[in-house]
Amino acid sequence: MCDYRSEGWWTLLTSILTTALKCAYLMAQLKDYITYSLELLGRASTLKDDQKSRIEKNLINVLMNESPDPEPDCDALAVKTAQKLWADRISLAGSNVFTIGVQDFVPFVQCKAKFHAPSFHVDVPVQLDVYLRADCPHPVRFSRLCVGFNNQEYNQLCVIQEASRASEVLENTTQGRMCLVPGKTRKFLFKFVAKTEDVGKKIEITSVDLVLGHETGRCVVLSWQGGGGDAASSQEALQAARSFRRRPRLPDSEVHWDSVVVQASTMIISRVPNVSVQLRHDPPALTNEMYCLAVTVRSQEKSPIRDVKLTAGLKPGQDANLTQKTQVTLRGTELCDESCPALLTDVPVGDLQPGEQLEKTLYVRCGTVGSRMFLVYVSYLINTTIEDKEIVCKCHKDETVTIETVFPFDVAVKFVSTKFEHLERVYADIPFLLMTDLLSASPWALTIASSELQLAPSMTSVDQPESQLDRVVLQTGESASECFCLRCPAAGTGDGGVATGHYVVSWKRASAAPDIPVVSTVVTLPHVIVESIPLHVNADLPPFGRVRESLPVRYHLQNTTDLVQDVEISVEPSDAFMFSGLKQIRLRILPGTAQEMLYNFYPLMAGCQQLPSLHISLLRFPGFTHQLLRRFIPTSIFVKPQGRLVDDASIAAA
Repeated sequence: MCDYRSEGWWTLLTSILTTALKCAYLMAQLKDYITYSLELLGRASTLKDDQKSRIEKNLINVLMNESPDPEPDCDALAVKTAQKLWADRISLAGSNVFTIGVQDFVPFVQCKAKFHAPSFHVDVPVQLDVYLRADCPHPVRFSRLCVGFNNQEYNQLCVIQEASRASEVLENTTQGRMCLVPGKTRKFLFKFVAKTEDVGKKIEITSVDLVLGHETGRCVVLSWQGGGGDAASSQEALQAARSFRRRPRLPDSEVHWDSVVVQASTMIISRVPNVSVQLRHDPPALTNEMYCLAVTVRSQEKSPIRDVKLTAGLKPGQDANLTQKTQVTLRGTELCDESCPALLTDVPVGDLQPGEQLEKTLYVRCGTVGSRMFLVYVSYLINTTIEDKEIVCKCHKDETVTIETVFPFDVAVKFVSTKFEHLERVYADIPFLLMTDLLSASPWALTIASSELQLAPSMTSVDQPESQLDRVVLQTGESASECFCLRCPAAGTGDGGVATGHYVVSWKRASAAPDIPVVSTVVTLPHVIVESIPLHVNADLPPFGRVRESLPVRYHLQNTTDLVQDVEISVEPSDAFMFSGLKQIRLRILPGTAQEMLYNFYPLMAGCQQLPSLHISLLRFPGFTHQLLRRFIPTSIFVKPQGRLVDDASIAAA
């Protein structure tokens, strides 16, 4: 018969149920007789009203522990046998309570349950309505209505019960709280206080039970699963939703049955907090700095709050790499390490009186650039009264903030010769310059505490390297440069070049507190290609010359190979100088030794003048060119004019 109900074959269903009711009567099957009677009285039955009235009276007789009247068109002999069976049923002592699940048939009572809201705060009573509608010919009285929940502790709080006599099941009047009038919708309000441990949980209606009858007779419990509905409810709801027929206007105390929508579950949420949470910080954050985030909590409750706890840090659910590269701590005087978590949980901060506030300072260290969402979550306990019952509510307030992390500065590195010419490669044992340019990319002023050059084992420093940026303050867009003179003792053997080392810059915000530690940013210096050179030439000469005064220049030639070098040296004159010394010479330099050449230059003109050009040729190394030589020795010098002679007369006059 389920297919007949789902497809709406009500005439066939009524015929089958009528026959089934006769069989149940003749066999004195109590539960079947009650079940078929309930459905034949319902809205799906096509019986006439007088037939329904007869069935309803028989049902009431059964509920009052009396024998029903015989069904029409039954054999007289079978009726006598049935009456005897009914008499035996009535006289036998046994269970008089019949629970009938109505989800698979269409009874004469319809039910819908509806919570007032999808969620309730824990300090607000949970309210729900149960709507009942009877389709039988005469008013009927019930003795008990109860609602079952997934948390059974609430079941006893949602019960309507009224003592009545068994003879009052068939109600002659339409008055009374426990009376259902045919065609009228009755609404019953239930209210209870949710338990604090159910905050964050869902409360669901699992069943609605309606009891017909009385304990002295028989009880029939109509049980709806969830928020109500029977075998025909879903189809009727769909038809009502598609219907464009205007509903008639009803009094304010009545509702249209089709307008009631089942709401079988609700969520219990925490009490609305009455505290303010303010965040104070200076974005953006800089990579690896101890970023200060001040949290101010102010109580606006009318009573004291206690057990205030703070949870702050990286909001869960973000990229795993952000979690690994973000640390949060309460100690700003120490740098965070990998042991510090990305989220501090349940940090106790004490109690607050009404109007009182407290401040907690957090320090966040972000190891990579990008956007991060941070969560600040404040929870506390407060006593409140609801429905004359005092409960302890746990409230919470959360704030989120997105903080961008940027690089504090950019570092550019280049290799130049001692004449500040760009070098693609350097030469073994020949000094060169490493220049670093630090460009501030921070929107805030930066204080450079110090800098340090950590050389690789393959590099040595010509002099003792010292920081040239101590206590330098850089504004946005400003840059600072350093220069280090280095030497590579041996040529590289690989194509990747020789490691230079690391450049370490210690810095912090200029506006940071004095106890905030500095941040050390380590920059890996690029590799450099190192080549060998057969002859190293360098020159010793004064920083400047003077017209018509001797300018001594010494050239040092060192053989860096294991071979004897045959060297041809020539000097090309310059119009700005006279010179004394060997203009052309050929000499031999032993392996690992040096040869010194001395020239005296006589400047003839003032200004920046070209020195006489030194040309060197190596017979064993034709590739040693004049252009390569120009990288190591100076080619010009500044010449000052000759000083004025002061005679004795001028001195006397003065």
